[in-house]
Amino acid sequence: MLVKICGIQSVAAARAAVEAGADFIGFVFAESKRSITPKAAAAIANTLPHAIKKVGVFVNETVDTMNTIAAHVPLDYIQLHGQETAAVAAKLTCKIIRAYPVDDENVSCIKPFPCNFYLLDGPVGKRPGGNGMTFNWSVLNHLSIPKDKIMIAGGLTPENVHSAIEALQPFAVDVSSGVETNGKKDFEKINQFIVHAKRKDEFDANLHNA
Repeated sequence: MLVKICGIQSVAAARAAVEAGADFIGFVFAESKRSITPKAAAAIANTLPHAIKKVGVFVNETVDTMNTIAAHVPLDYIQLHGQETAAVAAKLTCKIIRAYPVDDENVSCIKPFPCNFYLLDGPVGKRPGGNGMTFNWSVLNHLSIPKDKIMIAGGLTPENVHSAIEALQPFAVDVSSGVETNGKKDFEKINQFIVHAKRKDEFDANLHNA
């Protein structure tokens, strides 16, 4: 199970995530209390092991700005959280994660898109992403998107992430507010989230070695 820790704003938080076993580090380049400047993100990215994938979160940003920031940091993925079109995606220089807020009643909002992963998030609040709200996981039972292209977000915490993985079997999980205390990244919560998210991997490995 791959894990993305999003909303990283400091070297210390990035280091805690990496040491705990994170696979993706997310930087928010949109209006948010978790936003970061490209310069600060680049300084953090410079401390990360090469294997850690760096994701930039954007909302209805211009193609030129996204590609410029992606080259500067540098980023491995651009995460689209707005009304970006397939034509916009075709002009981006990174791999793409397309975020969709999931309605509790249906998944009709999720349309085919030229992306590497679909990030299924909780309902939209005042700003896209990072609202800390879960959605009705059962609505994904009949989703036609392959599970190896699905990332799950929205209200995940160290306490419920394993249940979400068991229910949905996604390729990866994504968390931001669920590993915070008083609006700041909590290093112990980051560690516990990743431990619980990767529990099934450890079980499968132990079973294989038995």
